[in-house]
Amino acid sequence: MLHPQLAWYVAGPLMGLCVVACRALFNGRLGITGGYSELVGRLRERRIGFDWRGWFLIGVLLGGGLFALASGGPDFHGYGWLTASLHGSERLLIAPILLLSGVLIGFGAKLAGGCTSGNGLSATAMRSPAGIAATATFFATAIAISFITRWLV
Repeated sequence: MLHPQLAWYVAGPLMGLCVVACRALFNGRLGITGGYSELVGRLRERRIGFDWRGWFLIGVLLGGGLFALASGGPDFHGYGWLTASLHGSERLLIAPILLLSGVLIGFGAKLAGGCTSGNGLSATAMRSPAGIAATATFFATAIAISFITRWLV
């Protein structure tokens, strides 16, 4: 049975190596938003050829799926306190909350010039003032929204 998560002291250095490899091999930033944009753009043009960002996104999705299969199938227990605190018909609120959250995250990622992983890993590693500001904003907003949501529910 696979452990559900890599230890931080293994995952952190591996992510750091991925950031360095992307910079050295492709002169690019590691992040999912670029891959998603690449994939959507090429599909709109009805072209199948992707650059490394599109293949990176496909690899993340396939890797996650293979890990789920290797660890005995998907193991979903809800959304922590959000699922535990909503009962009966209130649980119908989870899907709209997640949909709205996803849309806001996507909009924010495009507005910030990359997702949290792209800014948090690559931009801060390059000491980009804009990337550091974006990452600080992501974290501050996430903390504030988690407290507000917890207070509301």
